[in-house]
Amino acid sequence: MLRLAVLAVSLLVAGTAPAFANPSDEDVQTAWRLLDYVAVDYAGAVADGKVKSPQEYAEMTEFAGAVEAKLAALPPATQKAELLSEAKAFRGMVAQKTAPNDVAKSARTLAAHLLTAYPVPLAPGKTPDLARGKALYAQNCAGCHGLSGDGHGPDAAKLNPVPVAFVDASRARERSPFALYQVIGQGLDGTAMRSFSELPSQDRWNLAFYIGRFAFPDAGKGEQLWKSDAALHGQVPNLAALAGMTPSVLGRQIGPDKADAVLGYLRAHPEAVSEAKAGSLTVAHEKLQASLAAYEAGDREAAKKLALSAYLDGFEPVEPALAARDATLMGRIETEMGNLRAAIGRGEPVSAVKDRMAVLDGLFSDAEEVLSPDAASTASTFLGAFTILLREGVEALLIVVAMIAFLRKADRGEMVRHVHVGWVAALAAGALTWAVATFFIGISGASRELTEGFGSLFAAVVLLSVGIWMHGKSQAGEWQRYINETLGKALSRSSAWFLFGLTFIVVYREVFETILFYAALTAQGNGAVILAGAVSAVVVLALIAWAMLRFSAQLPVGKFFKYSSWLIAVLAVVLAGKGVSALQEAGIIDIAPLAHTPRIPVLGLFPTWQSVGAQLLTIAVIVAGGWYNERLPRKAVAA
Repeated sequence: MLRLAVLAVSLLVAGTAPAFANPSDEDVQTAWRLLDYVAVDYAGAVADGKVKSPQEYAEMTEFAGAVEAKLAALPPATQKAELLSEAKAFRGMVAQKTAPNDVAKSARTLAAHLLTAYPVPLAPGKTPDLARGKALYAQNCAGCHGLSGDGHGPDAAKLNPVPVAFVDASRARERSPFALYQVIGQGLDGTAMRSFSELPSQDRWNLAFYIGRFAFPDAGKGEQLWKSDAALHGQVPNLAALAGMTPSVLGRQIGPDKADAVLGYLRAHPEAVSEAKAGSLTVAHEKLQASLAAYEAGDREAAKKLALSAYLDGFEPVEPALAARDATLMGRIETEMGNLRAAIGRGEPVSAVKDRMAVLDGLFSDAEEVLSPDAASTASTFLGAFTILLREGVEALLIVVAMIAFLRKADRGEMVRHVHVGWVAALAAGALTWAVATFFIGISGASRELTEGFGSLFAAVVLLSVGIWMHGKSQAGEWQRYINETLGKALSRSSAWFLFGLTFIVVYREVFETILFYAALTAQGNGAVILAGAVSAVVVLALIAWAMLRFSAQLPVGKFFKYSSWLIAVLAVVLAGKGVSALQEAGIIDIAPLAHTPRIPVLGLFPTWQSVGAQLLTIAVIVAGGWYNERLPRKAVAA
């Protein structure tokens, strides 16, 4: 095994690295590989201050000197003098036969400082595709290394030295996917392991991540740890960190067994890192590029689907967190995403579509900065938690309190319990939704938008009919006539289910949206601050509910119904706009942008013909219903 590594590093020292076009990049990555090799294998050369293997120790000395020479040949940089000083000290540690742990730590530190001073590509441009990696491995590697990575492939017996066993956990703990990527691109001189530099960079990353999972097959335990321990997301914050991280380094922070399981899972499912990072919009960037490629190829339908996926799979998961921190930026992105899909549907020139995507890429970059952990503050987190619950809660509260007040006015106190059962059931269903989404399955962006969309439209239709009915009862004599006809009648089963169903739908829609926002906030930490914001919002909502019930009790019946019908009519218009907008975001309804129209989500106003048209239609129905209600008393008098 040592001989294989020596041959690989010798190749690097000789400077034959066809995978890298930039000479300085080649020197940086060669130096990094030398440091990585010494950090792993120095323990095989020195122990207790004495040389264990003269041959291996001579190589360690040679490589430490080569690192210093490579760094000296790099172009000028601000940190170059410090790097050379560190390299000299590192070479001295090797010469003095310093303890392996100290040498390894020094090598890793110098390697990290090197990449800070001279950044080179250290991570894949997009999330590795393990299915592609598996196919590449079967085609190019399994013959020697075996399908299971045990080093016993059909051709292994013919080879000298024998192929590496990727299932060797002790050695795999010291290797990162980046190190594997380097070997794949450069090969191992003097062995059957040739360079695969002809493979595209992304394919070499696909292969590196697939190989890196062989030694850590218990992905189930790693998945459980990753999903249940939010602190781990800070240890592996992004794809670049995952690509350069070894289990031994992570193990010193969280424990070896835990590190093996977590990195085994993440190497097998690198997409989990992108999903977990609140500010990551990698998927959105990738989908946009794929959409542009499809559009340039003339496939408008595929381009439109990929643009929709960029929103639902790439942006929608981080939308709640962004809305909490910068609602204006979130609104701009939503609007531009809709405009892009509309432009693709209209068949605009490729240059125009490309310009729109460039604008979105810039907005995504702005969003990533806003969502970065450094951009968060205690005040912004508190305000986010407070305003989210207050905003969503008021919308549901207005309807529920209006229903309770109506039932009390009608002397139907026994019916109030059905309203209470409805909102309590909605809260319980919301808690169940949160548990399922957190611990069992994820809720896709399309599912979220469909739930919000259909829920809003259903509530709007019901509220519209209730509002018109209540307006009719506000007319002179109509309420008394209604009371005389219905007073004393028992509550029917259908009426009870109606009260329960309306309350449940209205409240669950708001609870569902609140869950999305709070899940995004919780993933960023500051649980105590979030709880404080939520409790403050609950207190304010309780005061609003008390004030509304007290005020409504003092109103004459006619005025109560008139004001309530106005309130419900406004909510119906708002929900109609929100429902259509959500279905547009889910791709169910097409988007036709409406110029010079402001975007005011709290009023359900969105700059598209469809959403504005739905609101205008709702207003027309309200006006028609009001006109009809005004005519009824006149007809009754005439009769």
